[in-house]
Amino acid sequence: MEIFDLAVIGAGPAGMMAAARAGGLGAKVVLLEKNLQPGTKLLLTGSGRCNLTSAQFDVPSLVQKYGKAGKFLFPAFNLFGPREAMEFFESRGLALKVEDSGKVFPKSDRASDVLEVLLGCLQECKVETRFNCAVKAVVAGAGRIKWIIAGDEKFTAQNYIIATGGRSYAQTGSSGEGFDWLRELGHKVTELRPGLVPVRVKEKWVFSLQGLSLKDVGISLWQGNKKRESAFGDIVFTHFGISGPAALDLSGAAGALLKNGQVNLAIDLMPQSNLTEIDAQLLGAFKDAQNKMVKNCLAGIIPGRLAETIVILAGIDPEKKVNAVSREDRQHLARLLKHLEMIVVSTLGFDQAMITMGGVELKEIDPSAMRSKLIENLFLAGEVLNLSGPSGGYNLQLCWSTGFLAGTSAAKANKI
Repeated sequence: MEIFDLAVIGAGPAGMMAAARAGGLGAKVVLLEKNLQPGTKLLLTGSGRCNLTSAQFDVPSLVQKYGKAGKFLFPAFNLFGPREAMEFFESRGLALKVEDSGKVFPKSDRASDVLEVLLGCLQECKVETRFNCAVKAVVAGAGRIKWIIAGDEKFTAQNYIIATGGRSYAQTGSSGEGFDWLRELGHKVTELRPGLVPVRVKEKWVFSLQGLSLKDVGISLWQGNKKRESAFGDIVFTHFGISGPAALDLSGAAGALLKNGQVNLAIDLMPQSNLTEIDAQLLGAFKDAQNKMVKNCLAGIIPGRLAETIVILAGIDPEKKVNAVSREDRQHLARLLKHLEMIVVSTLGFDQAMITMGGVELKEIDPSAMRSKLIENLFLAGEVLNLSGPSGGYNLQLCWSTGFLAGTSAAKANKI
């Protein structure tokens, strides 16, 4: 039976990075993947364009993007942050571009080109790959993994990395089975829930706005008359609610808050202006268009479809002439432009989620090595950890960084 220095389970972004890094350091590595091909989910990221990181090079600022748990990532980001990730791909011939938002994409806009770099690196680093090779069991004893059963084979290694991802996009093979193995090994796995997922609301009027996109708006979650979370960016109305980057970023918090009661979602259509300024803008627009219908006058400030909806929600006849609009009506319109509120019903499920929130408790992992504190020869990387970031390349960067650190640590770990 062949014995490896390292066996990596999962050929997603974290697993491929970990395997390539360890192989590059001279370790004898086998990479196991149950799908016929690696990187299945990677090919879907960024709508097939692959937003592979964010050009956020200040590590403390980067860490803040991951919330209170982000400090766990200091060692990984200091070793292999966005700058190093970009250099990794560019040095292997992949031209990159940084968009105004800071998002980093391949110039080709093809996720397949990112995967091609990773596969080339695996080959260059002499990583043995086994695809269509599902892990059936992880056998452990005396605080160590002894071997794993995958396909029809038994694999034994000095060290192991579990990088099986979460439960999002189950059609790509992300069933969450890695969490089952980790529980059996003694690790605590916090509740799993969909993240970066569209939000369903109660109001039926959103159906008439289906497909309408808004740029640079504020969005916030409210519970018990208190603002709980907020974000800024682009959104898009769907037939059931709200999607788009800003809504996706708040979806995880919305799902968690719903367990404690009703959650309201509010959109600030004019985040750069306060109520007084918005009222003054409306007053000026109305004075210049006394004989126009109010819906058409408002359409000069916000998109036409949304303007008519806002007017109706304010209890005003959309075809009412501006010169007949009362001061109270105008101020009501201003309030709606500043705080357009909906009731959150739910978020969509894992089949529509970009990431999985929850995972292995961070207190059980050594952040300086991505090494389990419970299983001596086990390392973890990527989405199995109880970490997640906003949209914009942050979750792929988490995979690159933790994968690189886990691969480095596993390759350097003492052999028996």
